[in-house]
Amino acid sequence: MMVAEGAKIGVEKAASLRIAAVVALTLSFVYCIAAAAWYVVPWLRDVERSAALVPLIWVHVFRHVALQVFGAATRGFDVPHHVRDRIVYGDLASSVLAFAALAALKFDLTVAVALVWIFSIVGMLDLVSATVGGLRSNAFSKAFDVTWLILTFYVPILWTTHALIVWKLLD
Repeated sequence: MMVAEGAKIGVEKAASLRIAAVVALTLSFVYCIAAAAWYVVPWLRDVERSAALVPLIWVHVFRHVALQVFGAATRGFDVPHHVRDRIVYGDLASSVLAFAALAALKFDLTVAVALVWIFSIVGMLDLVSATVGGLRSNAFSKAFDVTWLILTFYVPILWTTHALIVWKLLD
């Protein structure tokens, strides 16, 4: 009887973590989109492309924070290794490409816009891959601490800024 009750509590805890994550993720997306629409888009319309892209790209330089998944894996964030590795190495690649794009913009290199496109495409593909892998491995019910904040707070910011980057590139 005790084992069944323990399993029930485990299932309830996972369900409540998943619900909390979905609510937090939804609110983060709503707030990011509202901030973008109310403040960022009007500013982006008045700013030259390179100057507009710089702050949007800086947000992505810090994607190396995904390295914390290795530590989280030792404390209960037990997603499959191939999912964990895709998350970490995709974010590392995005981080490095974002910095390269920023350097190219800073020094007004002819490859700057191409690097921004490459960074943005790689970054968005990584977010899709990580999202699919995370959903398949039930990551929301396993995430806690920094991992939970990344999933529910930072990821919506990444998606929003990617959309703004692509919009400004096409503008």
